[in-house]
Formats: sequence, C-alpha cells, structure tokens
Amino acid sequence: MKQLEELQVGESLEEITLAPVSRLDLIKYAGASGDFNPIHTIDEEAEKAGLPGVIAHGMWTMGNLAKLFTPYYDAGFIQEYKIRFAGMVFLDDVLTLRAELEEKKGTALHFRMKAVNQDGNEVVKGRVEFLLM
Repeated sequence: MKQLEELQVGESLEEITLAPVSRLDLIKYAGASGDFNPIHTIDEEAEKAGLPGVIAHGMWTMGNLAKLFTPYYDAGFIQEYKIRFAGMVFLDDVLTLRAELEEKKGTALHFRMKAVNQDGNEVVKGRVEFLLM
C-alpha cells in the first residue's frame, strides 16, 4: 500500500468492496444513529412509501465511503467531505468504494470519491480534502 504523500494525481486508493448489505447492518445503524425511519428496516413500510423494498440510510453509505481513509489516519485527517446521493442502496447490494486523487496542493490532497453497486451504478459520489500532518 502506497503512502498518501507518494500518490500522484490520477492514482487511486485501494478499493474496498463491502459485504452484501444486510437488514442487520441497517438495524444496527438505526440504533447507532437514532434514525428509526421504518423504510430502512421494514419491507411493508418501504413499499407503502413507494419504494421497491428497504433502502439503506444514506448516511450509512456515506460513512462506509470514508473507510477508504482508515489506513491513513496516522498521516493526517479529513478536512472536508462533500457528497451527493446519486442512487438508492438496497438489501443484498454489494458496494465498491473508490477514491482517485484529483489534485495536490501542499499538504492538501483532493480526492474524487464514489460508491458503486454491483451493476456499476453510482450510489454516492463526492469529494474529500485530506490534510497531511
């Protein structure tokens, strides 16, 4: 694994592929976050809301995307994190998390981020500014 300071513009962090999204993941996240909206855990409620089934919390997906930087927290920290929800995440979806270095300005590294599902559809995309210490 390369150190962040060695990365060149256009290079990517090591991808992470998550295990299929489970109902238990979403129940645990509901408890941790306090977001008990039933569209995230109960099929019938999701369907009543016009959804094809339970959907993951957007913030659950966003939080997982930040895992790309976990190996690098000894080198710095996320200064800014901006995302856009681009699609829904359903039970059994398999997400792949990606980050590509877009720009280096001194100790600031700017990454383009995205999470894609098993069909290659982007479900979250955004940018991170990581500051090296």
